[in-house]
Amino acid sequence: MPRLSEVITALETLWPAERAESWDAVGTVVGDPDQEVSRVLFAVDPVQDIVDEAVKLGADLLVTHHPLYLRGTTTVAADTFKGRVVHTLIKHDIALHVAHTNADVADPGVSDALAGALDLRVVRPLVPDPTDPAGRRGLGRVCELDHPLTVREFAARAAERLPATAQGIRVAGDPEALVRTVAVSGGSGDSLFDDVRAAGVDAFLTADLRHHPASEARAQSAHGADTHAPHNPLALLDAAHWATEWPWCELAAAQLDEISDRHGWGLRVHVSATVTDPWTAHAASTTTSEALGAPN
Repeated sequence: MPRLSEVITALETLWPAERAESWDAVGTVVGDPDQEVSRVLFAVDPVQDIVDEAVKLGADLLVTHHPLYLRGTTTVAADTFKGRVVHTLIKHDIALHVAHTNADVADPGVSDALAGALDLRVVRPLVPDPTDPAGRRGLGRVCELDHPLTVREFAARAAERLPATAQGIRVAGDPEALVRTVAVSGGSGDSLFDDVRAAGVDAFLTADLRHHPASEARAQSAHGADTHAPHNPLALLDAAHWATEWPWCELAAAQLDEISDRHGWGLRVHVSATVTDPWTAHAASTTTSEALGAPN
């Protein structure tokens, strides 16, 4: 069996820490470099339910997309929820490693996995990494569909292909407008609207879209940069944050499986199916599309 340090070295080749954003907190959070690793669990969130799952599974290493401590702390006391996570991990000799924005910009990365789940052909990064001469790394992906779909049909595909959540898929745009090109970005994506408009795509699928950025993006896309003639505005598809990033867990697990086979490590690699999206229920409005609006 490999030591933790060997497995971490392999993971760092996939998602080098230096490619993370300066504000991010990636890398190994808990773990003895000399401990042996035989079973690995991948998940989006390092929350207690996932840690308990790792304990039950007998995992030696938990790899998550989201950091445990994104900001500084002065305590890991077990009466805090993050402190309890740390105590549980150490008590059961489970290491924790985080790949966040360094996995977002990787080739392949989080948005490649999202595009794959939606059966899209990746054309290029939405925001290319200027340090990549091959032009394959970067945030988000610009994609093409194999055949045009309406916004309604593409939203239905996303709802079917992504993990089920209470939110489902919210849509802004004409449901019958045709979609041929799509920008995707796993996780929160409304900081990328300028890049999405520059890409000239028909639709943008991401998560955590807020009212004002979404409203402004729709309004700005209703007119081309060089003309006042209206055209079909950008369609927006807003999925749950967790659902857009979970496909990366399957991709990352497959990558580690391949490394394990190459080195003869015999690792047993698992992907958590536990839903850690914080939203647990959804009550749809009872009004019809003809009666939308504030009550009288």
